Amino acid sequence: MNEERYAHRIRQTLNLGLNDIPPAASRRLEAARHLALARQKQAEPQLVTTGAGILSFRTSPYIPYIKQILAVAALLLGMWISFYWHSVQYVTELEAVDSALLSDDLPPDAFLDNDFFEWLKDDSSEE
Repeated sequence: MNEERYAHRIRQTLNLGLNDIPPAASRRLEAARHLALARQKQAEPQLVTTGAGILSFRTSPYIPYIKQILAVAALLLGMWISFYWHSVQYVTELEAVDSALLSDDLPPDAFLDNDFFEWLKDDSSEE
């Protein structure tokens, strides 16, 4: 509350001094204000290291969602890595089963037998 009262007093003091400013100076101040606002709008995000050595972004008001976009991109990348990792594991397991079946001493006709497939289904359901 004290800060609001202080800001209100400063604003009143500055408003009282407006009448004492000559019109030429007023126009120059207005031009300087517009120039400063134009330069502020052109500010781009900057990558800054904080005191703890952590990188952070300083964003302009025109890029308010950069952190959310980066979070979604990181989430999608993590999901892609997870799916890739699980697919590699699945293929590796299939390779192991195929290698075990092909290195066995069964004749090739045994693989065409329907009873063999039933035996494989029964054997895999026990595990």
